[in-house]
Amino acid sequence: MKNIGTLTIIILFSSVTSLFAQEYSFIKDYLERLQNSQKYLMLVAETMPKNKYDFKASSESLTFAENLMHIGYAIDWHSQSLLGGRKSRDWKTDTIFKVANKSKKEMIATVNKTFDEAIKLIKQFDTTKFNDELDYFGLNRTKRQIFLLLADHITHHRGQMLVYMRINGFVPPRYVLFQ
Repeated sequence: MKNIGTLTIIILFSSVTSLFAQEYSFIKDYLERLQNSQKYLMLVAETMPKNKYDFKASSESLTFAENLMHIGYAIDWHSQSLLGGRKSRDWKTDTIFKVANKSKKEMIATVNKTFDEAIKLIKQFDTTKFNDELDYFGLNRTKRQIFLLLADHITHHRGQMLVYMRINGFVPPRYVLFQ
């Protein structure tokens, strides 16, 4: 009987240890992806000339600059508000992520800083909260899904920026892998 109890404890301990290792591995992998995404987006933003930051493919599209700042806003909202619990910024009244009269340098610095803040938060993220659910545009999504949604959102808008570069005759920077 004593051996069964010991075996049960060993199995439970192994299971819990394995689960924590998997969660840590997800965060580690995610951080590598997010940091590479940051590097690549900064290269894209630097490569596009300032005089093309107002370009948009159609009247209903975002401009290159608006896509860049929208990525920053989404990083802030997904990380600081959805994952971190901070009150959300109001897109309609927020000035931090509006293009307004910002220079190319200011926009790049704002988005770069937002990436850095998200990375800092994610490094400290409590992985026991991965399965916590929140309302995401009327859908229930776990915090683990929020991580994935953020990565998809960055890729979606960066892809638009890359097309804008090609339309204007510029060659985008070489793709940074693992993002």
